[in-house]
Amino acid sequence: MKKHISIIGVPMDLGQSRRGVDMGPSAIRYAGVVERLEQLDYEIHDKGDIEIGRPGKDEEATLGNNLKYLKAVTKASEKLAESVDEVVAKGSFPLVFGGDHSIAIGTLAGIAKHYDNLGVIWYDAHGDLNTGDTSPSGNIHGMPLAVSLGIGHPDLTNIAGYSPKIKAENIVIIGARSLDEGEKILIREKGIRVYTMHEIDRLGMTKVMEEAIDYLKARNIDGVHLSLDLDGLDPDEAPGVGTPVLGGISYRESHLAMEILEESKLITSAEFVEVNPILDEKNKTATVAVALMGSLFGEKLL
Repeated sequence: MKKHISIIGVPMDLGQSRRGVDMGPSAIRYAGVVERLEQLDYEIHDKGDIEIGRPGKDEEATLGNNLKYLKAVTKASEKLAESVDEVVAKGSFPLVFGGDHSIAIGTLAGIAKHYDNLGVIWYDAHGDLNTGDTSPSGNIHGMPLAVSLGIGHPDLTNIAGYSPKIKAENIVIIGARSLDEGEKILIREKGIRVYTMHEIDRLGMTKVMEEAIDYLKARNIDGVHLSLDLDGLDPDEAPGVGTPVLGGISYRESHLAMEILEESKLITSAEFVEVNPILDEKNKTATVAVALMGSLFGEKLL
């Protein structure tokens, strides 16, 4: 039996302030993702892109609770949750392409209902643990992890009709190097496991990933979702992102992380987000994303 992967594109750019990331799913497809995964003996079903409506004039500015484009992001998240739910129910692996990281609200809403104790690996320069009260910008792409914990505006936390989606003790953030004050407080209050660039530099990626996997296994997780933001990598490696932060994870370290995850056989769903072709160099960032997917799904040199 061939293994099944269902691709869902989410051309969302409303969760942040730099246009162009809505073209991310197309850039990833253009970089040859389907062909690469088919070579690894996967059967690929590309479901196309979720339709993202444009916001009305009343949402062109920040509305209540410091949340930009709340209605449009909520609507898109509901659509994505339904699509992901269908994929998981059919026994296929959901692979979601962004789009900005606000799409994780819908992804996790569609996935978590199928697991009793879902784990999450958040591979990102940022914590994405803000709320309308703590966000400096009001951009919802900085909030999806908090929303999935049931913290934030009820329109977002109640996507798919339930909340919370995940538990704080089942989260591992890898690659953090830009955290807002409100996020730091929430991390301490909830005891969220975070490996900053300090730990990656000091321990090495192998040790970090082994510890992360052991940490999740000890919590008896029954599935693990990987949410990989391309800005987790250093901007020299992945320039086409909206919120680059210097001093990030290297290309080779990222491949090693994906290879270790593949060997663990823990990953049950994944999303790759924040690929922005407008800010990129000859589709370099999408090409990196596809290469990392190759490692995640078992590509070997020999």
